[in-house]
Amino acid sequence: MSDLIGVGVYTPAEAGRLLHVRPSKISRWLHGHNIQGKMYEPLWTPEVSLGDERVFLGFRDLMEVRVADAFIRAGVSSIRVRATIAAAREIIGQDRPLSTDRFRTDGREIFLNIIETDEDGQQRERLLNLFRQQYEFKGIIEPILKTVEFGPDGNPLLWWPGGRRLNVVVDPLRSFGQPIDAASSVPTAVLATVGIQEGIVGAALAYEVSEASIRRSIEFENSMEQRAAA
Repeated sequence: MSDLIGVGVYTPAEAGRLLHVRPSKISRWLHGHNIQGKMYEPLWTPEVSLGDERVFLGFRDLMEVRVADAFIRAGVSSIRVRATIAAAREIIGQDRPLSTDRFRTDGREIFLNIIETDEDGQQRERLLNLFRQQYEFKGIIEPILKTVEFGPDGNPLLWWPGGRRLNVVVDPLRSFGQPIDAASSVPTAVLATVGIQEGIVGAALAYEVSEASIRRSIEFENSMEQRAAA
């Protein structure tokens, strides 16, 4: 279990609840599936393996699924998404390229932002067109990137699933990546449950957090349940 510290651990059901993506779809993407006798390999190998056939996701997997689903919701075929992942993986040398901050869009075409070093050691930035596609991508990727904090290497560090206003964060370094109140690091599920059972004031005193933290946790957890039921 120590190997999972800093990675985050999610079942497809937990990931689906956070991402509003069907768990069955997540399982197919990461476990592979068979359609009419044709076998489709996993889109990538999950970060987490517990030594059996069950599918678990790490934080990077969570972020990768989030972007892949945004593409598909925008009208990109799953075949095209698979081709994009394969091309981007080879170019930037990462197994989960969609979760980096290198993707850009001009409204019709998807680009990968890459840094090249010439023979003199000079670096230059350029945009590589991964494919042409007549879909409207403007506004699809940018909102996704705004709620994620990236490190200097372009990899995701933190995710604010309800937007920064709620002050709820998913951090793989804390609580195995479960949503937490950013101010106290207490899981929102805990604060929301106690807040509903004991009242906001009582819960805040019991966990030594602000009443605002209890209210935000309840709001966040309720939003997760409402969107899951929609």
